Amino acid sequence: MLEAKPRFQSFDEYLSYHDASEKLYELFNGELIEMPPESGLNIEIATFLLIQFAAIVGYRRVRGQGLELEVRGEPKNRYPDLTIIRPEHIEQLSQRNTIRLSMLPPLLAIEVVSPGELQRDRDYVAKRIQYQDLAIPEYWIVDPQTQTILVLEITETGYTEIGVFAGDNLIISPQFRQLDLTASQVFNPGS
Repeated sequence: MLEAKPRFQSFDEYLSYHDASEKLYELFNGELIEMPPESGLNIEIATFLLIQFAAIVGYRRVRGQGLELEVRGEPKNRYPDLTIIRPEHIEQLSQRNTIRLSMLPPLLAIEVVSPGELQRDRDYVAKRIQYQDLAIPEYWIVDPQTQTILVLEITETGYTEIGVFAGDNLIISPQFRQLDLTASQVFNPGS
């Protein structure tokens, strides 16, 4: 028997839906689109960065891919690979790990680019526009294919490029200056 997919008229209606699975969905034009699992490499990179940032801000303020951001446009939600939240978010997210448009944005969103042109466009263009719209102060695009990290900072006119970091370049984070990390360490954490 074929099951009808639910359709949602609003983000609030979507938030009240539970399908008893561990799947992550993007809400696109009122329909649920199941997100495929991340590659092992992307998970390794995100986990490495999670550990680095947890040492700076504490583990409670670092969230992996399960953190959901409500965004404008389509889809209506995103799941960054890594997010640094504000101290006040800890309590706000205790029931559901979702940052709503009505809340302050997280301090940092990090996306690790998956292989393929569609995925590159999603991280470099679509998510950049949506995260800029939310005024997330800092956005990193970590690209394993080019072994580069693009760091963007929000300004009055939108995101400004802080730099593209590769090799032994020290990554400059406008908000987390105590970060002592090179691009090589991110892409080759064992070396």
